[in-house]
Amino acid sequence: MKMKLEITIIRAIMILIMLPAFSVTAQEQNIYNFTVKDIDGNDFSFDQLKGKKVMIVNVASKCGLTPQYEQLQEVYETYGGDNFTIIAFPANNFMGQEPGTDEEIKAFCSENYGVSFPIMSKISVNGKDMHPIYQWLTSKELNGVEDSSVKWNFQKYLISEEGELVKVLNPKTKPDDQEIIEWIDN
Repeated sequence: MKMKLEITIIRAIMILIMLPAFSVTAQEQNIYNFTVKDIDGNDFSFDQLKGKKVMIVNVASKCGLTPQYEQLQEVYETYGGDNFTIIAFPANNFMGQEPGTDEEIKAFCSENYGVSFPIMSKISVNGKDMHPIYQWLTSKELNGVEDSSVKWNFQKYLISEEGELVKVLNPKTKPDDQEIIEWIDN
């Protein structure tokens, strides 16, 4: 009897010790915990996107896939609003294809593609200096869905209305791909 009681107490203590780790992991499994800087240097809280589907995409202005800006803008004009948005993160991780400053990137996007969806400040999406939001996007341990690595510019991450990672799409998947449009519509 005494042995059973001791085992029960030990189990209870182990559960209490492990409980904070589980709650931190569960808490990190949505994007609403993140605040980043937008292209103008202002705080941008993902908490303001609750209830919206979100496509996050790392972008670059000197890439063979840069024309995807046009499709991103068209998708945003057609579907953006209360239920969907696009968030772009300029990154210079692939062959120096986004060398500009935030001001230069903003001007490039506006002048060449009429971009009106939110663009964030330039970050790193790979490597030792990977931004925390991309750590979350690429780590199953943090996002609760899947591990991924950012393969190139214009990789897309689809986020549900609950702030959870739904799917990772490769860079060559066009923003107006039928799979994306069906996901937005449903």
